[in-house]
Amino acid sequence: MAVRAGREFLAIPGPTTMPDEVLQAMHRPALDIYSSEMVELSESLLRDLSRLFATKGKSYIYIANGHGAWEAVISNVLSRGDKVLVLESGRFALGWGNAAQAMGCEIEVLPGDWRRAVNPAEVEERLRRDTDHRIKAIVVVQVDTASSAVNDLEAIGRAIKAAGHPALYMVDTVASLGCMPFEMDAWGIDVAMSGSQKGLMSPPGLGFVAVGDRARAAHQHADLRTPYWDWTNRDGPEHYQKYAGTAPVHLLFALRKALDMLFAEGLDATFRRHRLLAEAVRSAVGVWSEGQVFSFNIDNARERADTVTTVRAADGHDLAALHRYCKEKCGLVLGVGIGELQNRAFRIAHMGHINAPMILGTLGVIEMALTALNIPHGKGGVAAAIDHLANGVPA
Repeated sequence: MAVRAGREFLAIPGPTTMPDEVLQAMHRPALDIYSSEMVELSESLLRDLSRLFATKGKSYIYIANGHGAWEAVISNVLSRGDKVLVLESGRFALGWGNAAQAMGCEIEVLPGDWRRAVNPAEVEERLRRDTDHRIKAIVVVQVDTASSAVNDLEAIGRAIKAAGHPALYMVDTVASLGCMPFEMDAWGIDVAMSGSQKGLMSPPGLGFVAVGDRARAAHQHADLRTPYWDWTNRDGPEHYQKYAGTAPVHLLFALRKALDMLFAEGLDATFRRHRLLAEAVRSAVGVWSEGQVFSFNIDNARERADTVTTVRAADGHDLAALHRYCKEKCGLVLGVGIGELQNRAFRIAHMGHINAPMILGTLGVIEMALTALNIPHGKGGVAAAIDHLANGVPA
């Protein structure tokens, strides 16, 4: 017996559920890529991406996922042999560092813990010891989707400034842009990157990079530059150079609609919605954890992201069965544990096109699965989520 008829629901942290309006925006013929309409579409998107990144700097659009955007940043500002300091808080800054290493950079990982965010004091201490300024760039994520840690980028920026270090400050916002505050210029960030498939509610396949003045200066002498990623090439006079060839027209239609929806809601309202729904999820997980099997992966409540929650399980419990039940019986796809949390955690995404029915439905299915599979858990997690939202969204 199953109750999964209807649309399967993705509760994974990317790709996320796309609004019907975004899907419909792609259902039209392609543009003449040499037309003024195409130029206006590109210019509007690039302008609004810089608005999302909160920077006066220029943004770029790549036909790529986040891994491609990592390479775009590395190749445009670094040279072979440059040293990169990687701030660990989960899997994804490490992935960015691995990409830099494969491209010819030297990598140093500032060891962290998959159960906490980056400690800005540790960053400052390491930079103060780099008296000859061998470190040329610092890479970190705002939200790590493996651990569900959120890093205090403003505090890290202050730490870099306090150390008096000239390294470029480079941030991955794939799991945060459009969902929570990000202030590139105000926080002293030199270059940032993101992707289309999470908070921006669009299909996978677009990567974004925003560039500040210091990154632009570093670009002038970077020797890892290659034709596809190169900012200078993309700044050329011909429109097609913005995409290094044919524009991804239908993905751009989708992104245009998604950004219109974000700005219509208002970014402050969007951030507030994500915070309320994240707290509802955390209310449920807190109750389930009373059964001594589950716990938050991130120990400090202030370091838990508003876009994804990683739930750690005690040893000896079959999380594969939980995933199968949710998907096969109920049509809910949960995120799996990845990296060092493989088979030890599950993840609940709450980013992008998400509302109270989606969240409460997701939590209800999980609680149903825990009950059906006889996995010990505190009772009333969904009720706690409802209470939180009722208090946070008064009549």
